[in-house]
Amino acid sequence: MKLTLTQFVSLDGVYQAPGGPQEDTSGGFEHGGWTFPYADEDFGAFVTENFARVDAFLLGRRTYDIFAGYWPHHTDPADPVAGKLNALPKYVASTTLTSADWAGTEIVGAQDVVKDVTALKERPGGELQIHGSGALARTLFAHGLIDTVHLMTFPVVLGTGKRLFPEGAVPTAFRPSRSLLTSKGVVITSYEVDGRPTYGSF
Repeated sequence: MKLTLTQFVSLDGVYQAPGGPQEDTSGGFEHGGWTFPYADEDFGAFVTENFARVDAFLLGRRTYDIFAGYWPHHTDPADPVAGKLNALPKYVASTTLTSADWAGTEIVGAQDVVKDVTALKERPGGELQIHGSGALARTLFAHGLIDTVHLMTFPVVLGTGKRLFPEGAVPTAFRPSRSLLTSKGVVITSYEVDGRPTYGSF
């Protein structure tokens, strides 16, 4: 399967707690729910399109806990997000989780997350999707396992919070494959991972 990452980021690269004020306040983060003012039909259409391609989900522990606390209670199979999340296989990467109540969930990565995700990618199917899960995404980027990134860049600077690519991130080149601008100013760009950067001079 192809491994894709969908991530919300601010202009200064923060991905922490986009969905609500209490989603993740670790580190004293005070900006939870910062994406809310920018939701519109364009944004919703992209999300629907993205979820239409998924065959399975791979989530980090924190994102899994947030999703598992919400989506199992929204069971309309016609909902393009809930229908997929509740029906399709979900793999949660964790070294501490011992059981998972959300139907269709399998715990991976207890010993070696790179090995387990490599094995998942070798299974038949179209897309294995990561949503959020920034810490997991950084680990997988470092080992060359992510194929495509859908980066939703919101027109806001937060100043604090967890960064998707912090100091020390593995240098990585990307090839843009698609870009669109929503009516509220969110830039949605799809990138194919393209190896390591090349360098030169002018």
